[in-house]
Amino acid sequence: MADNTGLHYNAEPATMAPGQQQETPVERRKSRDTHSSSFDKEKQPADSQVVSERDEDDEEPEKSRHFLFAMRRPVILTLLAATILGWWITATILPATRHRWIVQTLFAWFFILVIAFRFIPARVVSRPVEAFWKPCVERPWFSLPRYVRLTIGWLCLLGIVFGSAFGFPLQDNSSYGDRAISVLGLFVFQFGFWATSSKRHLVPWNTVIVGLFFQQAIALFVLKSSAGFSIFKWIADLASDFLNQAQTGVAFFFDQETADKHWFFASTLGAIIFFIAFVQMMYYLGVMQWIIKHFAWFFFKTMNISGAEAVIAAASPWIGQGESACLVKPYVDLMTVSELHLAMTSGFSTISGSVLGAYINKGVPAQNLVTSSVMSIPASIAISKMRMPETEEPVTRGMVVVDRGEADKGQRPANAIHAFSLGAVFGIVVAGQILCNVFTILSLVATINGLLTWIGRGFGIHHLTLQLVLGYIGYPVTFFLGVPRAEILRVSQLLATKLVANEFAAYTDLYEIMQSSNPLSPRAFTIASYSLCGFANLGSLGIQIGVLGAMAPSRRKVIASIATSAMVCGFISTLQTAGIAGMLV
Repeated sequence: MADNTGLHYNAEPATMAPGQQQETPVERRKSRDTHSSSFDKEKQPADSQVVSERDEDDEEPEKSRHFLFAMRRPVILTLLAATILGWWITATILPATRHRWIVQTLFAWFFILVIAFRFIPARVVSRPVEAFWKPCVERPWFSLPRYVRLTIGWLCLLGIVFGSAFGFPLQDNSSYGDRAISVLGLFVFQFGFWATSSKRHLVPWNTVIVGLFFQQAIALFVLKSSAGFSIFKWIADLASDFLNQAQTGVAFFFDQETADKHWFFASTLGAIIFFIAFVQMMYYLGVMQWIIKHFAWFFFKTMNISGAEAVIAAASPWIGQGESACLVKPYVDLMTVSELHLAMTSGFSTISGSVLGAYINKGVPAQNLVTSSVMSIPASIAISKMRMPETEEPVTRGMVVVDRGEADKGQRPANAIHAFSLGAVFGIVVAGQILCNVFTILSLVATINGLLTWIGRGFGIHHLTLQLVLGYIGYPVTFFLGVPRAEILRVSQLLATKLVANEFAAYTDLYEIMQSSNPLSPRAFTIASYSLCGFANLGSLGIQIGVLGAMAPSRRKVIASIATSAMVCGFISTLQTAGIAGMLV
């Protein structure tokens, strides 16, 4: 028989002694296990006892090594913390490095605190914070009616938007009219997502408000504060210098002259292979899991999303649109429609670190790329939840879990070098996919443009291309970004190239425009560099469907049905980031 919990039991015994209680299936199973274990012990031969003793002897050296490491660990960590502190003091005093005191202070004290909390219980900090936060902030805030809290949230959001647009002096060829158009575009985009929402009455407005507020706050911090600009510029320069180390391998296989030319086949693909190999090694060491888990915890707490959504959204700018879902691989097949939509939207709205060097080589400022990707994280969450609100209860609601692939013991690397080697092999596969994708799509677009040009000449139009057609179609969207009037069509054609081909082709066209005799204005270039920074294109659409479909075979139909919606949301999310940048330049 079966109860209502779904557990199936065997039928009762045919006969029972008077007064004897019926034995439950769990008790019967425990009784069988106890009897069988006792019987096995009685029948255990002497040889097995010898083997057991040998196993215990083998475990002794392992336990000894762990004990020695545990004894030496405090000394090693203390010396490491002292070394970092000494480096910070020296670097702050020396004139050559004094100008970067903000970055090196954050860098040094972050690691010192990480080491310190290996010995200090977290409750030493969490309990005083909790003692202040709950009675002074959390309880008074949530005691207010929901409509009052939403009203306060909307007023704060409007305040930071209008303050950003009109509270700072103008730069270069900008005008307050251009900034006003950028503000109008932000509201137009949000209204469009609300109007096309699958469940308008279920839109989580608190998540939307917090996401848009964070997007605006990050832009203010980076573009209007010297500390924020220094921090993000340092991160961007660090990423750029790190990826440039791959040029040593390029020069070895080709020559230094080829490496200096930054050819796509050599330099870009080489940097991709190197980055993926390094990330795989960091996964083996547990570094990436630690960073992403704590980064995701912030969005999980502040934006009230599930743990799986937080992990994927936080990981997308660093490891890519497909690999980020692998961090929650056991839960992908159990994710709701809203969760899958957000997972794809966050992938479409950002780029990965593996292609960062390619766009830097195209003349795009590294801080623009990093800032755009970070700003797009909260924006993609807000937009996705507005377009497709949650209607079910996610499995990972209330927890942040990062999968380390412990189930695949046979496939785990033996050590860090082995992980780096396996990552390099996987990097070759990814680089090959990118190479084939770029090659075939660019060739296909060129074929379509050739056909359109041939047809257009019959009407007296000698430069009819797919980018020109989509550029005119996307003209109103580009207008709402705040691009100067005379340059709207040129930027719109770049967006069309990104959507039809990919962002690498669009950045290549942008680089050629900036090297020509008629480059874009500083305002138009800034908006274009932000708006192209995302994976929302037709090629990535197939990649997303393939990767998520492979991890969740039972949800392939759902994934395919919402993929186009997620691509559009990711595309607009990146444009929204560019529009906010347009408010501040």
